[in-house]
Amino acid sequence: MGTLGRAIYTVGFWIRETGQAIDRLGSRLQGNYYFQEQLSRHRTLMNVFDKAPVVDKDAFVAPSASIVGQVQVGRGSSIWYGCVLRGDVNSISIGSGTNIQDNSLVHVAKSNLSGKVLPTVIGDNVTVGHSAVLHGCTVEDEAFVGMAATLLDGVYVEKHAMVAAGALVRQNTRIPCGEVWGGNPAKFLRKLTEEEMAFISQSAINYSNLAQAHAAENAKSLDEIEFEKVLRKKFACRDEEYDSMLGVVRETPAEITLPDNVPPGKVPKAA
Repeated sequence: MGTLGRAIYTVGFWIRETGQAIDRLGSRLQGNYYFQEQLSRHRTLMNVFDKAPVVDKDAFVAPSASIVGQVQVGRGSSIWYGCVLRGDVNSISIGSGTNIQDNSLVHVAKSNLSGKVLPTVIGDNVTVGHSAVLHGCTVEDEAFVGMAATLLDGVYVEKHAMVAAGALVRQNTRIPCGEVWGGNPAKFLRKLTEEEMAFISQSAINYSNLAQAHAAENAKSLDEIEFEKVLRKKFACRDEEYDSMLGVVRETPAEITLPDNVPPGKVPKAA
């Protein structure tokens, strides 16, 4: 970022901070009516100077996730709730159809004992389980990283390989294609079966489909959400026996099938 860019960034920062300071001053002047609201500064996508995330329009990023700096997310991939992808001192690249599940952390290495510059590269159709930690490593296409697994600097997971849940993979370890590694420190356990390889591919597809449903739900306006609440409340308590005595047949509107599966654009607008 050049001098002009830094100056503009700094001016913008000052304007935002000044606005918050004025708000705090106004609240104090209200005396007994003083109320200080703690505003969340969370930003799902955030740049670090000239390093900005690039997220495909068909990818899903949960509102509570944080993607910071030089991070690229491919088509159909999903970054789930509570995840942090921090590409501040190096780059993170995520391919297509990959899912990074809830509370996982992906970071990079600018330098280490070996003196290598290590970005984090995650291929296509990869599944990364809940609360996993990936740091300066490479995970090839259709690999599987289990829940709470940790991959340290220089780790290389080949295609169709699996890291078991809770495993700690030490620096510069290479996990060959078709093998399962687990333990602390991680070591070879056995070969993957054909069914397990098929499961890895299917897992990525399942999460890609599920992400579309979550994206549709998160895209709803406040009016749509409130309208659905009214419908659910109206049809929540129905006495089937009483209705039958009166000869009343109540049909549940199609929109009441939410939140199980609501096609985008099918929710009626509130009046």
